[in-house]
Amino acid sequence: MVSSKRNKQLHIDGEALSTLALVQEGLIAPVSKLMTQEEAIEVRETKLYKGVPFPFPFLLTPSGEKNKTCLESLKKGDVVELVHQKNIIGTLTADETFHIDPSDRLKCIYGTNDPSHPGVQSTKKRLGSIAVTGDYHVEYPLITSSKKMVQDKIKETHAQNVSALVLAANPFNRAHERMIRQAIDQSDLVVVFLLKPFTNHGLRYDIRYDSILKFIENFLPANKVVLVPLENSYIFAGYNELILDSLVAKNYGCHNLIIGKNHAGLGLFYDHDTLNSVFDATKDIEINVSTVEQYVYCNKCRTLVSMKTCPHGQHHHIHYHSASILKLIMSGMMPPSILMRREVSASILSALFPERFEHLQELYDALMPNDGLMEEHSEEDFYIKLMELYKTSSLT
Repeated sequence: MVSSKRNKQLHIDGEALSTLALVQEGLIAPVSKLMTQEEAIEVRETKLYKGVPFPFPFLLTPSGEKNKTCLESLKKGDVVELVHQKNIIGTLTADETFHIDPSDRLKCIYGTNDPSHPGVQSTKKRLGSIAVTGDYHVEYPLITSSKKMVQDKIKETHAQNVSALVLAANPFNRAHERMIRQAIDQSDLVVVFLLKPFTNHGLRYDIRYDSILKFIENFLPANKVVLVPLENSYIFAGYNELILDSLVAKNYGCHNLIIGKNHAGLGLFYDHDTLNSVFDATKDIEINVSTVEQYVYCNKCRTLVSMKTCPHGQHHHIHYHSASILKLIMSGMMPPSILMRREVSASILSALFPERFEHLQELYDALMPNDGLMEEHSEEDFYIKLMELYKTSSLT
């Protein structure tokens, strides 16, 4: 619906809309509404909401002069339209407005208000000094449909033990595969939450989604894994991420959250190489949080191993360093198959570099073995066959 100029309006961005929708769907329960000033003060001081860990007050504080003018004019009971990209996406019935300190809120979210921090930089621009609370409703089909999809899959599979993984998969590699398989071994159903950020850093979300889906559909048992987008807004920043991930996973219906030891927020809770404080931070969320070891490829073991179980030194280890693998991909190179499955590499490269090769069919027929039959091949087929040629090692 196109916005109307006649009514009071608050203009919100995609991050605010996504977060409002998460709360509306009960996915960050016990938080179920915008917090009052009294609740905000209590949460700021205790880091608890209704006895459950919650890192900061849940507030709506949109920036901009138009929003400021609107907020200053609101009276209890006023209905204000919520507008995103010139479209009315919901309404809010004002109950209370109050001033906040943007600098303090930034510190509450990120643990710092240092302007050189990238998260602080981006959030500062979208943060106003007046908060509004009251009942609201927003339309956001992505989150509504994701929640229904997971609920339907749990019901369909009669899953009694559901595990969650939260992945950026930027890009998806063999270590991610091992984590998913390990989770399947321990669960009736695995929910993979794929982070969908509001930035353009790294691979596009659709490319990452398709590459994981390729693996799930072709190399895992049917009805064991469901892939769900999780929009990675500012509320999941830094050391807050572990608590928020736990809440979201629990409210989607998961019983376990499995995380890697490089998970954001985990470092804050590590103490003398124990996980006690991780469980302390999530014990009242009623979800079992566990970690998996760091995986490497050992050229002595000749397979993927955890650093905890491998007896060989680090000089024998190949690490699954996402940034380095991404550099290869973004340069148009196929990572070795010990780092990424060839079908995954092919899916990503064909999406990143469409129509890269002139006369693809001629090139394919000239280089690849075939049965003498004329068949059309895609760039994805070409990359898969090319990796087979790379693996050929003997000319004797």
